[in-house]
Amino acid sequence: MNTPVSVLLFGITRDLTGQSALSVPVGEGARVCDLLDQLYQAYPPLAGIKSLLVAVNGEYAETDQVLGSKDEIALIPPVSGG
Repeated sequence: MNTPVSVLLFGITRDLTGQSALSVPVGEGARVCDLLDQLYQAYPPLAGIKSLLVAVNGEYAETDQVLGSKDEIALIPPVSGG
């Protein structure tokens, strides 16, 4: 059964999708890498971002982290500045 997770988008990820947040259905046992694959299929330009970080519930996550239905995910693109 698929349950939606909330995905917050910042910087270039927001620009490429045209949205600041998405609700993405994921299956039970889905991992961060599975979510990213779904997002890359729905929004192919996202796949071109180098060094894209993912945070789950406010903490950086590895791609093999399992997602839960109550998790809040944030896509954090590279930041430049000085």
